[in-house]
Amino acid sequence: MNAYRIERDSMGEMQIPQTAYYGIQTARAIANFEISGIKPLPVYVDACLMIKMATALVNAELGCIPIDMGMTIAAACDEILDGKLRDQFVVDIYQAGAGTSHHMNVNEVLANRALEIFGDVKGNYARISPNDHVNYGQSTNDVIPTAIRIGALIALERYLYPALSNLSNELHLKAIEFADVIKSGRTHLQDAVPVRLGDEFLAYAQIIGSHYKRIQTAADDLKRLGLGGSASGTGLNTHPQYCDRVAEKLSEITGFELRPATNLMAAMQSMAPFVAVSGSLRNLAQDCVKLANDLRLMDSGPKTGLKEIQLPPVQPGSSIMPGKYNPVIAEMTNMVCYQVMGYDAAIALAAQAGQLELNVMMPLIAYDLIHSIEILGNALDSLAIKCVNGITVMRDRCLDYAEGSLSLVTALNTHIGYLNSADIAKESLSSGKSLRQIVLERGLMSEAQLAEVLNLEQMSRPNER
Repeated sequence: MNAYRIERDSMGEMQIPQTAYYGIQTARAIANFEISGIKPLPVYVDACLMIKMATALVNAELGCIPIDMGMTIAAACDEILDGKLRDQFVVDIYQAGAGTSHHMNVNEVLANRALEIFGDVKGNYARISPNDHVNYGQSTNDVIPTAIRIGALIALERYLYPALSNLSNELHLKAIEFADVIKSGRTHLQDAVPVRLGDEFLAYAQIIGSHYKRIQTAADDLKRLGLGGSASGTGLNTHPQYCDRVAEKLSEITGFELRPATNLMAAMQSMAPFVAVSGSLRNLAQDCVKLANDLRLMDSGPKTGLKEIQLPPVQPGSSIMPGKYNPVIAEMTNMVCYQVMGYDAAIALAAQAGQLELNVMMPLIAYDLIHSIEILGNALDSLAIKCVNGITVMRDRCLDYAEGSLSLVTALNTHIGYLNSADIAKESLSSGKSLRQIVLERGLMSEAQLAEVLNLEQMSRPNER
C-alpha cells in the first residue's frame, strides 16, 4: 500500500498521508499555521459535527444530495461524536480568518470517512466531495458562528451550570452551619460592626445564584441561528426550506430550542451574542475573585493572620517550610478568573474587527469563549467540592475579634451621640480600657443599658425579634 495519496485543489497537488482522514486544504493549513500547537476544543468539534449531521440529513430530505449520501455523512458524524477519529482535527486555533481551515478539516474528515463507509477509498471526492456534498448549501461564514453558538450552549450545560449549582448549594449549606457564628465585620480592611459568618456565606450564595440567571439570560440569544445565510447572509445555493428545516433538525440533535434569526445577515455579521455571554462570564469571574480572596483572607495565618476559618488542606504548601498549607484551590480559582477576564478582552477586540459581511476573527472568539466556559466551570466545581465543602470555623477566634472590635462603639451612637462615641473609641485604643469600662466611668450609661446595647447577637441581627 502506498504511504501517500495525491489530492488536488485549485492551487495544485499535495501528498496526503494515506492514514489521514483530512485532505489537502487541512494539509495546507497544517503547514501554514504552526503557531501554538493548540488544537480545536472537543466541544467545538462536536458542535461542528452536529451541524454537519443536521445539514446532511436536511439536504438529503430536500433532494439536494442523494439520500444514501446524506445518511452516510450523518453516520460518519455519529461515529466521530462517539469518539472515533478525534485525532484528525488538527488545525491550530490561530488560523485562516473566519475559520475556513477548521471548517474544511471537518468537511474533509467526514467526506473520507463516508467514502470508507461506502466501501470506497479516501480521496475519491468525485463520489463524495467535502465541498459539493458535505458542505452543500453552507459556508464557513454561517457554519462557524453557528458552531460557536452550539459549542457555547453545550459547554454551559456540561461545565458551568452544574458548577454554579454546586457552588451555590455548598455556600448555602455553610450559611446554615455558620448561622450562629458572630465575628467582626470589616470595611476598608478595618474593624466594623459585628456580623454573622453564616450571613456572609448566604450573601456569597446569593451572588453566585444571581450570576447563574444573568448568564442564562445572555445565553438565550445564542439560540438564534444564522445558519442558512450561506456566504453573505442571502442564502445563495440553499433550498428555500433549508433554513427552517435545518434549525428544526439541529434542535432535535442538540436538545436546544433553536430557531433561525430574523435577519440572517445580521446574525452572521454581529458577534454581539458572544460578547454578551463573555461579558457575563467576566462579571461572574470578578465576583469569584472576590470570593476566593475573602476565603484566603479569613484563612490567613495560622498564627499571624485572621484565621477565622480553616480551608481544607489538600497538599503541602512549601518546598522548604515543613507543615505549611496554602489555600491552593482559592489561588487556582483566582488564576482561572484572571484568564477568563483576559479572554473577554480578546473577544471584545475580535468582535469589533469585522468588516462588511463577515468577522474574520471568529476562530479566536470560538476558542476563547468556549474555553472560558470550560475552565471557569471546572474551577468553580473544584472550589465547591475541594474547598467550600470542607471549611471549618474557628469559633473562639471569631468571637474574640468581635468582642474586641472598636466598632462596637457604633451601637452607642443613638444613645450618647457620634462625637462622644468617637472620643470613647480613641481613649479605648490609647489606654487599652474596654468601651464598657470607659462609658461606665464617665457615667454615660448604666450597666443594664450597656448590656442591652452591646449585645453582639442583637447587633449582628438588629431587626430580628
